[in-house]
Amino acid sequence: MLRSTRARSAALATLVIPALFLTACGSGAPAASDPSTAAGTEAATPGGTLRFALGASPSGVDPQQVGSNVSIYIARQLADSLTDQDPETGEIVPWLAESWDVSDDLTHFTFHLRDDVTFSDGTPLTATTVKANFDALVGPLAATAPLAGSYLAGYQATTVDDEHTVTVTFSGPNAQFLQATSTVSLAILADATAAVDPAARLQGDVIGSGPFTLGKYTQDQGATIVRRDGYAWPSEVSENPGEAYLDQIDFTIVPESGVRSGGLASDQFDAVGDVLPQDVPQVEGSGGSVLTRTNPGVAFVLQPNVTAGPLADPAVRAAVQVAINRQELVDTVLSEAFKPATSVLASTTPGYVDLSDELAFDQDGAADALDDAGWTVGADGIREKGGEKLSFDVVYAPLFTGSQAVLELTQQQLKAVGVDLQVRLQTPAEQQAALTAGDYDTYYYNVTRADGDILRTQFSSKFRNINKRPADTVLDPLLDAQLAQADPAERADELATAQKTIVEDGYAIPLFELAQSIGVAGDVHDLAFDASSRLLFHDTWIGADQ
Repeated sequence: MLRSTRARSAALATLVIPALFLTACGSGAPAASDPSTAAGTEAATPGGTLRFALGASPSGVDPQQVGSNVSIYIARQLADSLTDQDPETGEIVPWLAESWDVSDDLTHFTFHLRDDVTFSDGTPLTATTVKANFDALVGPLAATAPLAGSYLAGYQATTVDDEHTVTVTFSGPNAQFLQATSTVSLAILADATAAVDPAARLQGDVIGSGPFTLGKYTQDQGATIVRRDGYAWPSEVSENPGEAYLDQIDFTIVPESGVRSGGLASDQFDAVGDVLPQDVPQVEGSGGSVLTRTNPGVAFVLQPNVTAGPLADPAVRAAVQVAINRQELVDTVLSEAFKPATSVLASTTPGYVDLSDELAFDQDGAADALDDAGWTVGADGIREKGGEKLSFDVVYAPLFTGSQAVLELTQQQLKAVGVDLQVRLQTPAEQQAALTAGDYDTYYYNVTRADGDILRTQFSSKFRNINKRPADTVLDPLLDAQLAQADPAERADELATAQKTIVEDGYAIPLFELAQSIGVAGDVHDLAFDASSRLLFHDTWIGADQ
């Protein structure tokens, strides 16, 4: 039997989400989510075009398929979700669904939809639309939308109860699902989009109900999104109750961080992504500010393929774990906006546990462990064993502009203990192909989500299984068990034990916590982050310099 929304959903929100905080770099810079601080008492001014320079190429614009921040910056503006998540309190709040009920056994989720929502093609939001979306995500899109599919693991059916009431049923408890409905991966698209070829959707054949529509998208060049007339159903997280203020947003791709910051300073851009430490003085010196927020979810990690090569040996993985000086990575090539990883999860993630002792830098200990494991230092300084070099690669795609510098410094740190790290730069498509083929020794990535269940989707042998490990009787059961825990403390215990297992067994080698670092000109107001640290432009407007 379903219980009332307010009693049950409040308990679930407490279960899966802690308070998340925003910070801003620079003297007097405002928190990005506070619409009053950036603009003071000045009224928002409608109109204008925001020029945004991205540091990397989006992989597409379909909200349900994309995963990188630069892609989501565009895609999120096109589509709304059933629920939203308050970035300050972590509460799950209404959006396309006015309310919801959750069964005591966490298997039935009933959503009561607004009756005034339309998509940009004029069609209304109905329960049938929600069903078409979820059915497609476990059907035609299953291979190309793995993150969305993981949120729907155990999906049995979506039932249309009436025109504006829909029930989603799972085969077992699914404590993470309510929060999942707030994510961009489960954004709701028009019926027409659900039937479109996945590749065409990535290239722009997407119809959503969001505050912007897609003007154009050109792979590796950029995109333009345009304000949607008549938009009137933002979540209560938004301060703006109606249409977006901006006429449009032009996204261009500028890989060089110095060129981006220089363009902001010279009024070529109004906002820029991935501001690096050396760029901050130029941004602030031109009257701008740098807005930052730490991403929840899996921190940037090297995730080993444990089936072959030196990393098949747990002793090698353990030595590599402590041979890396994570604080040096942050201090040398990132900025104060970033934190060294202290677990496989970022510290803003529900269920996070501090494992900084297990990850403490110990170069001498790493060298001793490798000696004990039979790896001796060769003439070139690289260790050997049985004629095999202690060498492994990392495949990475340049979706975050600081990645190359981080990996090159990691390479130097590992070389100091006789480990040879080979850095393989790939396009996102090439990296995905390498993942599918198992053609990697370690896979460098992060995944953003404000729920500890992200561990299940990334480390269970039943899902992505980047480790290529067989099913086991320790980690897999832990990741499954937390889904059935309605008690916050018990679920946190399951997630804590899972993190310890992942770190101690070397299934992930955490490096640093990703933070969004966005430079904005002095006349840009109310650019906001959502609970997953992705940008929201619905409240944004351009006015006088402060």
